Amino acid sequence: MEKRNFFQRLTGHFFTITRHRHQVIKHCKKAGILWQGLRHDLSKYTPTEFIPGVKFYTGHRSPNEGEREVFGYSKAWMHHKGRNRHHFEYWIDFTLNPDEGLQGMPMPTRYVLEMFCDRIAASKNYNRKNYDDSFPLAYYEKNKSHYILHKDTKELLERLLHMLADEGEDKTFAYIRKNIDWKHSPKW
Repeated sequence: MEKRNFFQRLTGHFFTITRHRHQVIKHCKKAGILWQGLRHDLSKYTPTEFIPGVKFYTGHRSPNEGEREVFGYSKAWMHHKGRNRHHFEYWIDFTLNPDEGLQGMPMPTRYVLEMFCDRIAASKNYNRKNYDDSFPLAYYEKNKSHYILHKDTKELLERLLHMLADEGEDKTFAYIRKNIDWKHSPKW
């Protein structure tokens, strides 16, 4: 693959994150959590995240992967997950029992729904014309062995991903609006 110049990386990264954010806003609106969508991923426009995003932009994978390859970790990702509650990594903490170590804490429902919308948008963004409603579930299934999720968070996310894959976007968002009370978390 040819090396991209600075302007190509700058515009490519900007349009990729903006297109993704607009898709999340659209999906959050369908889920009845528009405010979540409007605030989604604003930290990606801060220098800590945006500059490495441009530097490591390739157009076919997350710039965080490139930053990890160079430095062994991604400072942009560390910044991002610490400021965006729709990432399950934000909710990992030690339990009161030191023998249990790190655990996934229950995510408020509004953030689980935003995470669900984020996964759909990311799948659409990376797969474009090849996308179908099974892609977010397939990506989750491929990676879930190393996810640290609270059992209730995991149950809701998996239920929605399976519903999306089996019944499609319209039925899944209708189900969310009718059956998921995101105002009273973490119970659903």
